[in-house]
Amino acid sequence: MSLFWIVVHQLAEIEAMAASKKVITREDWEKKLKDVKIKKEDMNKLVMNFLVTEGYVDAAEKFRKESGTEPDIDLATITDRMAVKKAVQCGNVEDAIEKVNDLNPEILDTNPQLFFHLQQQRLIELIRNGKVEEALEFAQEELAPRGEENQSFLEELERTVALLAFEDVSNCPVGELLDISQRLKTASEVNAAILTSQSHEKDPKLPSLLKMLIWAQNQLDEKAAYPRINDLSTAMLEDPTV
Repeated sequence: MSLFWIVVHQLAEIEAMAASKKVITREDWEKKLKDVKIKKEDMNKLVMNFLVTEGYVDAAEKFRKESGTEPDIDLATITDRMAVKKAVQCGNVEDAIEKVNDLNPEILDTNPQLFFHLQQQRLIELIRNGKVEEALEFAQEELAPRGEENQSFLEELERTVALLAFEDVSNCPVGELLDISQRLKTASEVNAAILTSQSHEKDPKLPSLLKMLIWAQNQLDEKAAYPRINDLSTAMLEDPTV
């Protein structure tokens, strides 16, 4: 019986806390938002940062002309970077490696993990195309020596080679390696490395700001009821539930 009253007491405290939340009307909230001054130039830079980082070169060029916002890197390098990314996404890993070396050979020379993952992706593509003997030879000659030097590389190699043990790879424990998401993961890693080599942020600022918005709203939810943005795609304010 005492446990029952403890639960009742806790529920009463929660209701009291909820009741004590400050309620902010839409009118007051919108007034507070209008008081925040954001320069158009800063917004333009944020948009340009996203376009450049994600590789939308045509959109970046058009936005540069319309807004007068200059990108912080040469837009021509975006085309080269996207060619590398596309090659990986299409499974043309050898071509991607050549393109990376043409851009900057130090990228792979100074990043053994990235080079291993590209070679691992080459192995995956050989297995995908049913080239079993070539895949085994490639794994033994190119990847095994790196696995001997790095335990995590060895574990990834073993997972990849395990694909050869299954006739129906769609139901095998490591079947996700043949999924398109694996190509995208490798392509994203290459993209980030190229950006870093160009002294550019590897991640766009806009998604980080949206994550900060979500975090701030979650913190504020504990203290107040206010017009909230629940759909980030529309950024529409929804009246507080009281």
